[in-house]
Amino acid sequence: MALLDKDGVRLTIDDSVATVTLTNPAKRNAQSPALWRALAEAGRSLPGTVRVVVLRAEGKSFSAGLDRQAFTPEGFEGEPSFVDLARGSDELLDSTIAEYQEAFTWWRRTDIVSVAAVQGHAIGAGFQLALACDLRVVADDVQFAMRETSLGLVPDLAGTQPLTSLVGYARALEICATGRFVHAEEAERVGLANLVVPADELDAAVKDLTTALLAPPRDAVTETKALLRHAGSRPYDEQRAAERAAQARRLRDLAGLSD
Repeated sequence: MALLDKDGVRLTIDDSVATVTLTNPAKRNAQSPALWRALAEAGRSLPGTVRVVVLRAEGKSFSAGLDRQAFTPEGFEGEPSFVDLARGSDELLDSTIAEYQEAFTWWRRTDIVSVAAVQGHAIGAGFQLALACDLRVVADDVQFAMRETSLGLVPDLAGTQPLTSLVGYARALEICATGRFVHAEEAERVGLANLVVPADELDAAVKDLTTALLAPPRDAVTETKALLRHAGSRPYDEQRAAERAAQARRLRDLAGLSD
């Protein structure tokens, strides 16, 4: 049974695995503010028993990015248009974009490991949604692209940091500034994809990875993810201290001495 099924997003739970599915293949899972709110709600709805979250999409495309209706004068019904937002105060514009970003941030929580199963197009907001996850398993027909600059915009859905950390500044700038497509072979080579498989093997590959992620004790994975998440921003000696503290917690827990 789905815990959530609205606005192009469905959340289902199977024991310790949650699956978030984009469910509007007729529009290539194009994104809207309503979809972003549903994604944020999915994150808030996760039971504490969930260890792995799989993000997948119905149809031939993972997500073709922002629904172009956003660029029309009327925008989406019941939503401020981009023109309306531009005319608003700095505070309103900032808070609105911050609300949109919430759909893209919770995937990095240290108590879960998130895996994106990506096929076909993952463009703009779709690319950033795949980047929001910890790991990416992609079909051999995948096409990543960051097309915001071609529209006179910037990537603003929390995708710039993970992209840069994965591929480096120069390549990230080139991908974003040109808006070109990154195909499966390059995605795997530069670190955007953990694994590339034939399209008809995508679900099976994600299931195998999920099984492997569930094999170690949860707290060991949680502590390791937290260490790795901050390894690039901490000075070397601070990272060593964080490792010592994490290991002390694990040893006490294994010895039955934790609080």
